[in-house]
Amino acid sequence: MLGAVSLAVFLKPKSANNQSQDDILLDQNNLAQNNSAEDDKEKEVAIVYFSATRTTEKVAEAIHDAVGGDLLQIIPATPYTAADLDYGSNCRATREQNDSSARPTIQDKIDLNSYDMIFLGYPIWWGDVPKIILTLLESENLEGKTIAPFATSHSSGLDSSVQTLKQHIDANIVEGRHFSATSSNTEIQEWAKQK
Repeated sequence: MLGAVSLAVFLKPKSANNQSQDDILLDQNNLAQNNSAEDDKEKEVAIVYFSATRTTEKVAEAIHDAVGGDLLQIIPATPYTAADLDYGSNCRATREQNDSSARPTIQDKIDLNSYDMIFLGYPIWWGDVPKIILTLLESENLEGKTIAPFATSHSSGLDSSVQTLKQHIDANIVEGRHFSATSSNTEIQEWAKQK
C-alpha cells in the first residue's frame, strides 16, 4: 500500500510554471492527435447496402474490410422470399419495379446524417435500383454527401441505376462499379480504396 501512495505522489502532474520543454511538446503532440481524430470523425464513412440473396452483402463486407466505417444493412420490413424474386412470374419484385410509386418499408431506420462518404450497394433488378433503395434515399437529406454506388448482377450494367439515383437524390454521385458473384475481394477493395 505504501508503494502505491509514493507512486501516486511521483506521478503528480507538474504545475504550469514547472513544465519542462518535453512536457510542452508532448502536450502539443497530444493536441494535434486529438484534432486529427476529430477531423477523422467529421469524415465518417458508411457502407450501406441492400442484399436479397447475399451477393451484394459479400461485396459490401469486402469494401468494409478495405475502408472501414460503418456497415449498414437495409432490411425490408417484409423479407423477400425466393417466390418474391422469381423473375419469370408476376412476383413481388416485378410488381414493385413496375410501380413508379412503390417504396417498400424498411425494418429499422438508417440515419445517414453523420456520414460524408457513403458506399451504396444494391442488386440490379430489371436494369435498375430496387425500389427499397429509393425508400431510404428519399427519406434522407444527402446534400453535400458523396455517394459511391456499387451493384451486383449477372449481366445488367450500372448506368441505368445511377441515372435513377441522380433523379431522386441531391448528392455528389461519383463513378460506381458493377460486380459479379465471381468478383474477387482484391478487385472490390482496390476500387473502394480509390474513392
